[in-house]
Amino acid sequence: MTTMELNIRTTLRNELVDITPQVQQAVAHSGMSNGLCYLFVPHTTAGITLNENWDPAVREDVLGALERLVPQVGPYQHAEGNSPAHVKAILTGFCATIPVEDGALALGTWQGVYLAEFDGPRTRRVVAKLIAG
Repeated sequence: MTTMELNIRTTLRNELVDITPQVQQAVAHSGMSNGLCYLFVPHTTAGITLNENWDPAVREDVLGALERLVPQVGPYQHAEGNSPAHVKAILTGFCATIPVEDGALALGTWQGVYLAEFDGPRTRRVVAKLIAG
């Protein structure tokens, strides 16, 4: 098992950052041919998700839907001002597991890996555990 850490700089309060190239590079650097790539975001206001990475409008649609579900202004109890970020992170999730086949992420034709930022801009950590098998 190999553990790697990616540091991703976000630029907006809410954004989906395509980190597929960085994750694929980590897999290639590990030398692993087949196994699993487990990704974890150790933050409470960011998430990790898989979605279409061909049409950038999909990212905007997802962010728009999350904003409608969890608006920035609401009846929140958490006084820090980032309550919606916590809720959106729970909705996207904090981890993903992707098969690795022949040294590459076994993603679907249109899939990409995204860091979901909901309290940016910040530098976020993504932990990648690569498990051969």
